[in-house]
Amino acid sequence: MARALRMLALTMGIACVAIGLAHMLLGNASIPGAESAGVTIDSLGRFFGAIFAGYGLAWLWAARQTPIPARAVRWLAAVLLLGGLGRLLSLAAQGRPHWFQMALTAVELALPPVYFWLAGADERARA
Repeated sequence: MARALRMLALTMGIACVAIGLAHMLLGNASIPGAESAGVTIDSLGRFFGAIFAGYGLAWLWAARQTPIPARAVRWLAAVLLLGGLGRLLSLAAQGRPHWFQMALTAVELALPPVYFWLAGADERARA
């Protein structure tokens, strides 16, 4: 369980840093369906890309701790869940987005319970 937590946290961190940097570098071109959204959305997307890269760095920091701090994993998972809930709110208010955004919503709602379940695994293994 502790190994699974470490691998998931590292994978999450690497993925979030890569996605965040892609949004920073590519702007609207990195958002399916938003290629012609305009400069305001481009600016917003690049800003949030930096935030998302920082979120990924927080996952990498947590994954490199010994033991992996359960509290940090729970907080980071809660942020991911909040993002998924935000997408659900958008779905209810604005309708269905691009299919890829729907797939991301599923991931953002499915992964946090896994992280909540595994959060204390490394601390328990080392106790």
